[in-house]
Amino acid sequence: MKKIVFLFFILSVFSCKIVYMTKPFLDSEVPEAPDYSNLNSWIAHPEIQDTILSDFYPENIDKLKADIFYVYPTLISDKKNDSWNANVYDKKQNDIIRNTAIQYQASAWAKAGKIYSPIYRQAHYRIFFEPYTNNGGLIAGEIAYNDIRRAFTYYINNLNNGRPIIIVGHSQGAVHCKMLLRDFFDGTELKDRLIAAYLIGTSIKEDYFKELKPMYNPKENKGYVSWNTYRRKKNPRKNDPAYFSWKNNSVVVNPITWDNSISTELDQHKGFLFYDKKIYPNTIKIKVFDGIVWSNVPRKIPKRIFFSFVKDYHVGDINFFWKDISENAVIRTKNFYNNSSKMLKM
Repeated sequence: MKKIVFLFFILSVFSCKIVYMTKPFLDSEVPEAPDYSNLNSWIAHPEIQDTILSDFYPENIDKLKADIFYVYPTLISDKKNDSWNANVYDKKQNDIIRNTAIQYQASAWAKAGKIYSPIYRQAHYRIFFEPYTNNGGLIAGEIAYNDIRRAFTYYINNLNNGRPIIIVGHSQGAVHCKMLLRDFFDGTELKDRLIAAYLIGTSIKEDYFKELKPMYNPKENKGYVSWNTYRRKKNPRKNDPAYFSWKNNSVVVNPITWDNSISTELDQHKGFLFYDKKIYPNTIKIKVFDGIVWSNVPRKIPKRIFFSFVKDYHVGDINFFWKDISENAVIRTKNFYNNSSKMLKM
């Protein structure tokens, strides 16, 4: 019950306007930077023992042929927290990341590759709204991205060993990942090692990248997919900046069919990972229009009524389609290796 209440609380945070405590941004108050040569600066890493991902990995993790670089979403949103960036050495905060984002999001890719997820000085949720964005928020966001950039640089130089990569990010994590793709993959040789990028819960226009393109085929590689989820028949607030950013010609790839289909039925849905750690298939059906994935209120799950109070299903962008993502990541990885083998034989 506590987990269900926690999910409802998080959903509510993303669904109503809140006035946040804040303060001027001061360089002297920026939290200490993480050291990515230290295993403790990673919230998920194949060398971490007794990881929460053990329940999701295949029996022999060494058989996985790909790597997943996953960046978690914003998890500091308390209106009384006036910090601009997270303290990466805060054990309580890291436990929240591990028990929510890693367990219920990153786990979707565990059958496709070894998961690396850096702890970073994530920016507080308020940076996405004025007056906070231009009064410290942009600087806080830059600090967060610079951590991700340093983590990825360390990963490529010391951990990757030439393996193909899946890039994954949600919400703030997806914002950082699309910049990561722009800086490291777009128009570079590293693109040839990109299985796919899942840039979920952020707005991406088709002209954002020079060469990387959206993928509208479930087997396709070397591109990206993206979507944002709202509840059907419930229009967002008129002053919702996220909605209007997503609506204006954002890339949308259907997260059930993995193409540009504009609707699905319940029997096509592979599975929702709920907070009781059970997967519920045939729970979601969607329509795609106005740059948004519009979902029904999930069916056949405990405490379904909670979801009927919420308009914005942003926090469920991954949970809602967990099994669909898991199977698709494996398909894309197999296709990447099949195509690589064909190239070698030519």
